[in-house]
Amino acid sequence: MTIQPGQKLPESTLTTMRESGPVTLSTEEIFGGKKVVLFSVPGAFTPTCSAKHLPGFVEHADEILAGGVDTIACIAVNDVFVMNAWGKSANADKILMLADGNADFARSLGLEMDATAFGMGLRSQRFALIAENGIVTQLFIEAPGEFKVSSAEHILSTL
Repeated sequence: MTIQPGQKLPESTLTTMRESGPVTLSTEEIFGGKKVVLFSVPGAFTPTCSAKHLPGFVEHADEILAGGVDTIACIAVNDVFVMNAWGKSANADKILMLADGNADFARSLGLEMDATAFGMGLRSQRFALIAENGIVTQLFIEAPGEFKVSSAEHILSTL
C-alpha cells in the first residue's frame, strides 16, 4: 500500500556520504523536527534524472529553502558511492544525497517499481513529497514516463 498524506514515514535507514566516508542515517534523523522536500529518481546518471530532475532542484534550492524548507533530499536505489559522485557532478551541495541501496525505503513507502526489463532491477518510482516532522503533508507521484509533478518547479508552486 502506498503511503498517503497524513501518514508518518516508516522507520528506515538510508546512507549518505560525508568526508569521513559513508554514514547511515535514520529517517528520524533526516525528517524529525524538520520540513523536508524529498524527491526520488529511478536512478542516478539516468537521462531525465540527470538532465532535468536533479538540476531543477540544484537551480531552485535557494528558493525552496527560503520557502521554509529545512532540507532538500534526493533519493535513489543506488549505492552511496554512486549517489555521492552524482551529487558532486551536478554541484548538488545544498541537497542531501541519499542512497536506498536495496530499495528497502522505496518498498516501505509502496513506491517501488520493477525495472528489470531495462536491466535496472527493483527501483523507486519518480516522486516527490513534503514531510513535516516525519509526517507526509504532500505527495506527488509521477505517472510512468512522466516528469511534471515531482519537479522542483512544481514543488515551489506548492510551498
